[in-house]
Amino acid sequence: MIQVRSLFFIIIITVVLAVSATCTQKEKTIKLGCTEPLSGTFKDIGERYMEGVIYAAKVINENGGLLGKKVEVIPIDSEVKPDVAVRKSTKLILKNDVKFFCGGTGSSVGGAMSVLMEQHNGLFFSYGMDASSLTGQKCNRHFFRPSGNTDGRSFALAQRIFDNGYKRIAGIAQDYSFGQEAMAAFKKKLKQLDPSIKMVAEIYHPLGNKDYAPYISQLISAKPDVVFTSNWGNDLALLLKQGKPLGLDTKFACYYANDDVLIKGIADDSAIIGSIGVEIYMLPIQTPQNIEFVEKFYKDKGYYPSWLRGKSYISTMFWAEAVKKAGTTDIDAVIEAWEGLTYEGPAGKWYMRPCDHQAQVPYWAAEIVKDNKYYDHAYVEKATLIPAEVVEVPCEETGCTLIK
Repeated sequence: MIQVRSLFFIIIITVVLAVSATCTQKEKTIKLGCTEPLSGTFKDIGERYMEGVIYAAKVINENGGLLGKKVEVIPIDSEVKPDVAVRKSTKLILKNDVKFFCGGTGSSVGGAMSVLMEQHNGLFFSYGMDASSLTGQKCNRHFFRPSGNTDGRSFALAQRIFDNGYKRIAGIAQDYSFGQEAMAAFKKKLKQLDPSIKMVAEIYHPLGNKDYAPYISQLISAKPDVVFTSNWGNDLALLLKQGKPLGLDTKFACYYANDDVLIKGIADDSAIIGSIGVEIYMLPIQTPQNIEFVEKFYKDKGYYPSWLRGKSYISTMFWAEAVKKAGTTDIDAVIEAWEGLTYEGPAGKWYMRPCDHQAQVPYWAAEIVKDNKYYDHAYVEKATLIPAEVVEVPCEETGCTLIK
């Protein structure tokens, strides 16, 4: 009887030690699920965003990790489909105990992930899903945006257009929440700046459109001084590429004009030189932190951390600062730590506003020129700061009522 009891005791101890070892092994890493399109039309966008996240994890791990643990990035091919992103992420939550997620492509994906995080007590942060509603009417305690949004970017472009003295403006955008909100914010800010500025055309088209001839004809007929567009990825490339051969010589005011891959793909610098863009991150930002970041990235990779890589890198580093401040991976503690946190990185000082989890960030405006120090094709140069307070939307005007 004593032998049976001793054997039973040994078995119990063995099981406990095995479970403890398994838990300890799990706790050696902090997993970060990254939802991006890694196949299909917008694969290039997703891959560059993810590269910035992975590089941030590399830098963190090279410097001792996060809370002494290694950050592990888990790629998730969202296909820019909310249901796909939710299904794959749910599996990671239930089977791998992943509770941190991020992503930059597709505001509709961001909305679905926001709901999922609330259901499973996780945390999602975005560095590129810009629809203002995500931190507005659809705000969620478990969703953070350590980057810009459609309000901020549209306000910044409207300010630049006003400063340049343009009076006749045409707009073209993708016909879904992101494009619609971008256009609405742009028109709102223009009206505030100068009611005499006229919108001579307002055009929407399907996401992933291939033929822009009908829309370009409308733009030409409107005779604008400049064309505003929030298009991104292949939709922006085709719009610019098809515009000039069809007779559209007007310059563009773009959300994403500093996309080096897009400019190179157009293969006609004349179609983009003189156009302007605004972003939360650009290569020519002359802060000491950015100069150091660009030099190190180039040394490590052999190419520049342009546009998407820089945005996702800085946002991931901001998230890491919140986890570091919390001193734990407990979601409630990280949420509280991130609220009100300030991070000064390559693109200036970013502040996470507690009332809606929307980071207040400066924007950088630049014109596309032929000669620059980064590429052998046209690119942005001489980035000019647009302070965060210039593009800020007061908390009470965002529509967010679910946080603080």
